[in-house]
Amino acid sequence: MPRLSETRRFLQSSSTGRSKLQNKRARLNQQIIKQMRMRAGAENLLKATSNNKVREQVVLELSYVNSDLQLLMEQLEGLNSSVDVYQNTSSIPLIPLGLKETKDVDFSVALKDFILEHYSEDGSNFQVEIDDLMDLRQACRTPSRNPSGVDLLASYFSQLSFLEPRFFSPTRQIGIFFTWYDSFTGVPVCQQNISLEKASILFNMAALCSQIGTRADRQTQAGLEDAIAAFQKSAGVLHYLKETFTHTPSYDMSPAMLSMLIRLMVAQAQECMFEQITLPGIRNEFFSLLKIAQEAAKVGETYSEVHQSMIQTPIKNNVPFFWTTMSELKTNHYNSLAHYFVSTALLDHHLTPSDDEDKQEKALSQLYDTMPEGRSPLDILKDKEERRRIGKAHLQRSIMGHEEAIRTHSRCRHLQKLDILSDILQAGLKRALTKFEQNDKEDEFTDYMLAPDIISKTEKKAEMEIPAATKVKVKDLFQRLGPLSVFSAKQRWSAPRTIRLRLQDRDLGFTLKGDAPVQIQSLDPLCPAAAEGLKEGDYLVAVGDTECKWLGVSDVMKLLKDVDEEGVNIRVVSILITSPLFLFLQPTKSATYGGLPKTYSMICLAHDEDDKNPKSRKVAKKPSFLSWGLKNKQKSSSTLSLPNADYNGPWNRPCPTYPNSYNESALY
Repeated sequence: MPRLSETRRFLQSSSTGRSKLQNKRARLNQQIIKQMRMRAGAENLLKATSNNKVREQVVLELSYVNSDLQLLMEQLEGLNSSVDVYQNTSSIPLIPLGLKETKDVDFSVALKDFILEHYSEDGSNFQVEIDDLMDLRQACRTPSRNPSGVDLLASYFSQLSFLEPRFFSPTRQIGIFFTWYDSFTGVPVCQQNISLEKASILFNMAALCSQIGTRADRQTQAGLEDAIAAFQKSAGVLHYLKETFTHTPSYDMSPAMLSMLIRLMVAQAQECMFEQITLPGIRNEFFSLLKIAQEAAKVGETYSEVHQSMIQTPIKNNVPFFWTTMSELKTNHYNSLAHYFVSTALLDHHLTPSDDEDKQEKALSQLYDTMPEGRSPLDILKDKEERRRIGKAHLQRSIMGHEEAIRTHSRCRHLQKLDILSDILQAGLKRALTKFEQNDKEDEFTDYMLAPDIISKTEKKAEMEIPAATKVKVKDLFQRLGPLSVFSAKQRWSAPRTIRLRLQDRDLGFTLKGDAPVQIQSLDPLCPAAAEGLKEGDYLVAVGDTECKWLGVSDVMKLLKDVDEEGVNIRVVSILITSPLFLFLQPTKSATYGGLPKTYSMICLAHDEDDKNPKSRKVAKKPSFLSWGLKNKQKSSSTLSLPNADYNGPWNRPCPTYPNSYNESALY
């Protein structure tokens, strides 16, 4: 019970802490916008004036503005370095992604106008659906840090996949602007392109998964399983984002940045897998020690790749210094652990007649690319002094690695706040020094042998996992407008026409085809319906007062079979042919902040390509009413422990730059 109460208190306090962080992030974003506007105005004035006194005053003001921006930037970096808010274990801290912030969007006026103009229906009849959409988006700004929050974001993403083909035509804009702030720099990007909205939601899904991973209880097997799954899902969503949206205007979603973030999430998943292996304890046995050494080397290798990607231009100018130093620190720490376990295997275990000589020889040969000083594995195993000499060389590399990790820790003020991390590093260094002293002889000649690198190897490799949540099934909020394969924004429609159907020789003069909505085919040009304006290929949307957009041929036939001599009214619509000149004249608009280009090419998710007009067919003979049929029907997954600092469990625990110019006219 005490542990349960403590956990509940942590969850409540951490939830409050995360909310405070997001509120601070939102305030910083607004302050950054203000300072960038002031800087843009000062730069424009500097270009426009030739008065020396005015220019001197402007230069002075610019220096103040740039200083303020630098301070705001450092505060934002501090928020991205606040990893302790998301952790609830005494393990080495992990790095979560912060959620992207956005502005409110009012869909109401634009969607109602589009529904009236494009679909010829009263937009006010869809106010409930529009309100539901806006409520869903508002909820996505503050999702809960659990799988329910991920499902919420996935639901909105799926709704956007319906909304895009329904309302966002490739040939026109409807006046809805989406504004999102860069997660690292706070620079806003504003576009009418719904792809920015979809990409940002995917980024926040990945960020939320990373926060779920960092808050998992890594002192239990179940908690580690949750953390591994969360980080692998985060990497999978980021990979999906990178492959789907290739030209995003926000730098935090650029291909280079996303590639680095994917590596970071995979590395943290691999680290949790290593913790999962060592959680029960490490057997002080030759083969077990070599296995753990190669597992630790694998974690060090993955973090080395992360660190190398972080220090590349231009990523290094935007990634928090805390992240770069943390990845460098973990590289040294886990490589040091690998050398320590190899040294323990060589120093504490000697080849005896009862040991499997061939098995030990094979295990040692697979540890190095090149054997130390060209010696054979069997010679090293049989020679006690040679084992001790190589073991001490590994201890020396372990000591040097831990010392370098401690120096890295001291270089970053945000890392210095993490006492648990300092305790773990000091404990690891102390343990390596103690073992070195135990195996050092006073009369021994100093040996400068350098231990070779250890080949990394793992039984369970961390991989990206695209969660099924990105493909969650939801109900199309605007399904009353009709099947999306037909009633989409890229089709141009005529206004609904009312046709009076009357029987002539017990025949209506046409047949029906297709799935919902049905189409007119085999129209007799001499029948009464044709005389009133019915055309081949028209879509039947209503019979009397009954809407037919979602009815198939058999259901519509039931409505028409009782037509008498007086007839019945039907409503039909026709697809209008869009001329190439009309497409050419349509403007494409896109607004961005921060001196970024005004237009971007963004690849959207696949559209339904089945909504093409069926070819009309002329028939010489008029078919009878009874010949109606179904056509073209669509076809409707003793032990060792890791270094600790007297905590519970086996583990104890340059700045971003801004664009040079700011385009005020790009705000709207």
